Amino acid sequence: MRDTERGEAAFAARAEGVLGRAPDVVVSAPGRVNLIGEHTDYNDGFVLPTVIPQRTFIAVSRRDGSHVRAHSETLGGDDGYELGREARVGRWIDYLQGVTHSLAKSGRVLRGFDVVVASDVPVGSGLSSSAALEVAMMRALRATFELELDDVELARLAQRGENEIVGAPVGILDPLACSLGEIGSALFVDTRSLGSERIVIPRAVELVVVDSGVAHDHVQGGYRERRAQCEEAARRLGVRALRDVGEDDLARIASLRPPLDRRARHVVTENARVLRAVDAMRRDDVHTLGALFDASHESMRDDFEVSVPRVDRLVERAKAHPEVIGARLTGGGFGGAIVALARAGHGADAASAIAAEPGARALVPPPPR
Repeated sequence: MRDTERGEAAFAARAEGVLGRAPDVVVSAPGRVNLIGEHTDYNDGFVLPTVIPQRTFIAVSRRDGSHVRAHSETLGGDDGYELGREARVGRWIDYLQGVTHSLAKSGRVLRGFDVVVASDVPVGSGLSSSAALEVAMMRALRATFELELDDVELARLAQRGENEIVGAPVGILDPLACSLGEIGSALFVDTRSLGSERIVIPRAVELVVVDSGVAHDHVQGGYRERRAQCEEAARRLGVRALRDVGEDDLARIASLRPPLDRRARHVVTENARVLRAVDAMRRDDVHTLGALFDASHESMRDDFEVSVPRVDRLVERAKAHPEVIGARLTGGGFGGAIVALARAGHGADAASAIAAEPGARALVPPPPR
């Protein structure tokens, strides 16, 4: 039995105790770590995420009427709402409300249900705990109510729910990664067309993920501001999105007023780094890949200004390790986690050394492929 199946079976037994009966459906979805391509998704650019072993589990049982009764082992106890009356309340239940809201808006018909949630995806760490919850919930309702819904549309509806009910202006990266990603490969996505390709992660490296302990929140502050700045930069450059300018346009970008010049420069150069990273992975060129990680972090820190001192210290600690080839902030920033490339066989040692920074903790690296 695979680890996912074992995890779902163990969760099903716990959920039965909460529900008082065996659940109709038990599913899960993984968290994700973005290898490179940060803040490019809402600019119609390129991204390169992969999934992590940590998952969010959902158990659902049908019930009469239109009420949703929800229990979370990890997010905040009991809650509930009425289908068709979804509204933001500022609690974890908003993510479930977002799912049923977007399904209804797309014409899918739901009935009442009981749901139990558990997750070991760290919250606020840039590892897509919210998208894992939304994608798992979408999968559960798809199975429970036999909805015709492919994995790409599932991701789009998850994004819509988080935008409209939770109020977070997230892009398509996180739900698409959680919906389509597989352990051992990266998902190269063109977020304009939503075309994707799986790229095998070179066997010469292991991914190391270390949580800084500084939580972020995409509903508030800096993330929303950065998105608005990118949209303004695109307008001033006369393009639909920053995807439509490239490195040949850097001189024109430099004429924008600060900080729009820096925001646009990050997006343009980050898109180019994603394409170079895909090429490096195809050629098993891990040294070029590591250098791209380093350059991406510098751009996130200096041009997009979304890193924080503790994250910067983790990156520097990672780069100082003799078996680490490159390291960067992963996720939207303002806290969260870093991802590093360690030489194969040295991931666990590197993770322990990096996580010696006060407040940090190493997360389990992906299993051997």
